[in-house]
Amino acid sequence: MSFKCCLQNFYLHIKIKQRKFKTTKAKSVVFGFLPILTWLPSYPLKQYLFGDIVSGISTGVMQLPQGLAYAMLAAVPPVFGLYSSFYPVLLYTFFGTSKHISIGTFAVISLMIGGVAVREAPDSMFAVNGTNASQVVDFEARDARRVEVVVALTTLVGIIQFVLGLLRFGFLAIYLTEPLVRGFTTAAAVHVSVSQIKYLLGVHTARFNGPLSVVYSLDAVFRNIASTNVVTLIIGLVCTVFLYFIKDLNERFKKKLPIPIPGEIIVVIVSTGISYGMVMSENYGVEVVGNIPTGLLPPKIPDFSVFPNLFPDAFAIAVVGFSIAISLAKTFALKHGYSVDGNQELIALGLCNFVSSFFHTFAVTASMSRSLVQESTGGHTEIAGLLASLLVLLVVVAIGFVFQPLPTTVLAAIIMVNLLGMFRQMKDIPALWRTSKIELAIWLVSFFASVLLGLDYGLVVAMGFAILTVIYRTQCPKNALLGQIPDTGLYFDVDEYEEAEECSGIKIFQSNTSIYFANSDLYVSALKAKTGIDPAQLLVARKSQLKYAKRDNGERKAVNHCSPKDHVYTNGQMTENHAESESEDDFFLQRLTPIHTIVLDFTPVNFIDSVGAKTIKSVNILCWCCAGTLLSDLRTLKFFCEPVTPDLIFPTIHDAVLHCKHSRDVPVCPDVQ
Repeated sequence: MSFKCCLQNFYLHIKIKQRKFKTTKAKSVVFGFLPILTWLPSYPLKQYLFGDIVSGISTGVMQLPQGLAYAMLAAVPPVFGLYSSFYPVLLYTFFGTSKHISIGTFAVISLMIGGVAVREAPDSMFAVNGTNASQVVDFEARDARRVEVVVALTTLVGIIQFVLGLLRFGFLAIYLTEPLVRGFTTAAAVHVSVSQIKYLLGVHTARFNGPLSVVYSLDAVFRNIASTNVVTLIIGLVCTVFLYFIKDLNERFKKKLPIPIPGEIIVVIVSTGISYGMVMSENYGVEVVGNIPTGLLPPKIPDFSVFPNLFPDAFAIAVVGFSIAISLAKTFALKHGYSVDGNQELIALGLCNFVSSFFHTFAVTASMSRSLVQESTGGHTEIAGLLASLLVLLVVVAIGFVFQPLPTTVLAAIIMVNLLGMFRQMKDIPALWRTSKIELAIWLVSFFASVLLGLDYGLVVAMGFAILTVIYRTQCPKNALLGQIPDTGLYFDVDEYEEAEECSGIKIFQSNTSIYFANSDLYVSALKAKTGIDPAQLLVARKSQLKYAKRDNGERKAVNHCSPKDHVYTNGQMTENHAESESEDDFFLQRLTPIHTIVLDFTPVNFIDSVGAKTIKSVNILCWCCAGTLLSDLRTLKFFCEPVTPDLIFPTIHDAVLHCKHSRDVPVCPDVQ
């Protein structure tokens, strides 16, 4: 009975453990999916609330004009920029892991979206008479179709980001190296600036997309520059100068100012008031924002029929948007001592874009300018972003109509001044010239390809070139002969360290690259060139000399079996001649064959494939030094069979050298080329 009770207790104990394990695992999954549950219950009101309120208001004040402005880049009416500044920001509060980035509209992503909208719904599709020759366009129908395209694109972007997050593809951003991203965003700044010139001048031109769109846009502006609206130009220039002055003031006195001066909202309010009071739209022909409906639109299912045409663009926007967001998130996390989860950030961005798209938004990511304001004004948590979104909601629901007289040239000025930070990335060029020519090439290719071919094709070209540079690095590695620091077990490049001395009779070769099908032959060629020895012919010479050594041993044995009479008669002379012959042979061999072993240092080698293993094995190297992980790969590739055995593998170079010094059989010739 007691035994039965013990079994029952044991079974019950196992059940309790399993239940606890399942509960813990379920909690981990829920907390990972909703990071807000990990920090909100312990939110310190007294320490964080005031800073988050100030930060939220400051960020929200920036969200308003930027949302209106970036909607122009996305080729949709301005009110949709306000929607995109509310829904995604609200959702990120619950699903995001960064405490300081400001999610919302961003110039680069908005421009990429606008390019797709213009391509899928060009003006020519909505000409009143149905021909390309007509200059009369049904703008209402065109804008409605572009909104449908943009919303569908945003839905697809969200799906891609969410699926990549579930598949743990958070590492995807590493393939967009920093020089590539900075060159790409600088090129995007060029595209954005060129696209805003017509609004700054009040010139009406078509919007171009695709390769050489920058050239076509500039050409169209200069062809119509005679029709510049002087009042529009004056307003735009005054706003640009004022915003630049305020931005410079904020940067110079950021340590003394409690919060940055909200230059953008000041410009928007003042210019809206002046435009309304002077009726600039009617009296001076100044283009204004126009109708901004009050309240939120009801949700609507996106048009799934356009998905096939949008997938390549959606994937590019998804990757670029995530790359920008995660780079900013990691920067702030490193500064403030917390961590961000790349996979959860993908999921968060995916949900922000996917769910919000049903409420008429376009794709969003983190904004550098707003994130810096949110962090510098005392923001501690995602509560700051939540308050910023609520401020936008207040404007949309209550006072959105107030901004209807706002001149579009003011929004163009806001956009262009906000691009100054991106244009400052041009300073990367001299810095990269001094530090890394390859990274400079990536930056320049990314920039010029994106400017000339468009952001979509430019990104593909830049990524392809970046991958080619990785291949180039494996094709042109640094090769070295290593020497020993006297009285130590340390080995360094003999060309770089004067103290390093080559070991007598041993050549130690190191190449800082992995060995695979594309560079295995180059590896062997570098080995021959650096050591001055052909390992294959070295082995032939070694076998030949072993053969002669055996023959000499046979002759000596024959001499020892001579008749006693002959031996006595010629004993002294024979012995003298034999000693002299042996001494001459040894001297001859030693003089011609000081090198008896080549050691390969495989410690810098990360991987080796079957082609590389066969190539290395064919050269018959006498000793290897490699790490344990590579040793496992070599075993998997069936590398160890005659004449190569595991006995020739050593954990360190010093072990290999000691083995070679103590177990040398016969010297072999180094001059066989």
